[in-house]
Amino acid sequence: MSSGDNLYHQPTMEEVTVLKDMATKLRIHSVKMTLASKSGHPTSCSSMAELMSVLFFKVMKYKDPKVTKEQRDPANDRFILSKGHAAPILYAAWAEAGLFPVEDLMNLRKITSDLEGHPTPRLPFIDVATGSLGQGLSVAAGMAYCAKHFDKSSYRTYCLMGDGESMEGNV
Repeated sequence: MSSGDNLYHQPTMEEVTVLKDMATKLRIHSVKMTLASKSGHPTSCSSMAELMSVLFFKVMKYKDPKVTKEQRDPANDRFILSKGHAAPILYAAWAEAGLFPVEDLMNLRKITSDLEGHPTPRLPFIDVATGSLGQGLSVAAGMAYCAKHFDKSSYRTYCLMGDGESMEGNV
């Protein structure tokens, strides 16, 4: 949602405070979600809260979900959560951005919920299913290549990987 204009400038103390508060919020959502579902990886989510806060609320460019619910816009930046088991924090970030009600986060892994244990592209804000460790980097590299050479687009592609998957799969 960020304009990206001040991406490479030092943030103000106010911006840092807002981003720290958002990271705390995302961490709390993740713990509550996994507790409610009695399933999940709250520590994997918690370890990436600051990264998610900065990416989603300072760096990445995407249409405002409060205005545009359809997030498959060709100009939007792409985010691939390679360590798919940390999906709760991804859902929390999109909920806080306004894509869907924060209350829906408590439906994680329920049979009637779209919020599964790993991201799936049937959700309008997920580009690729992840979960097989190490696959996200390859997908993200392909998406970035397509953006530059085929789409001739300026969207950026971000991939967040976990330490464990760096020792497995195709990484």
